[in-house]
Amino acid sequence: MIDKIKTRLASEQGFTLIELLVVIVILGILVAIAVPSYLGFRGNASQAAAESNVRSAIPAAEGYYQDPTAGNGSYSGIDATALATQAPGISPTVNVESLDNGAGYCLDDTNGGKTAYYIGGDPTSVGDGVQSTVSTGNTCATLTGLTTP
Repeated sequence: MIDKIKTRLASEQGFTLIELLVVIVILGILVAIAVPSYLGFRGNASQAAAESNVRSAIPAAEGYYQDPTAGNGSYSGIDATALATQAPGISPTVNVESLDNGAGYCLDDTNGGKTAYYIGGDPTSVGDGVQSTVSTGNTCATLTGLTTP
């Protein structure tokens, strides 16, 4: 048997069509398993990045509120430039809107088709009265029950 393999390897016959088809089928099965897993990991990474960007912008929004030269006890006039002034490392994709005449704010970010948002400020006067944690699936513009100036 070993002599037969050695003879085959020494000759220049190559591979048969069946052998090549088997290799292609095996590669196709491996790709069919790997691609959905990769896409799932990529989606999870995009969602985590959006949530992280929103979380990192929350202290900047609160700093704006406390800054006597910027917010002076209000979120009125808060925008992406104001956030970048408070914390230069904020992602440029983070959007911010002032809510209820400066009583609160809404932060959102979309990364790779995945979205996260946060509503902060005075929980008794902003929108439905609930201060949100970082949630997924909406942007500030699509949330209902919020009053933007």
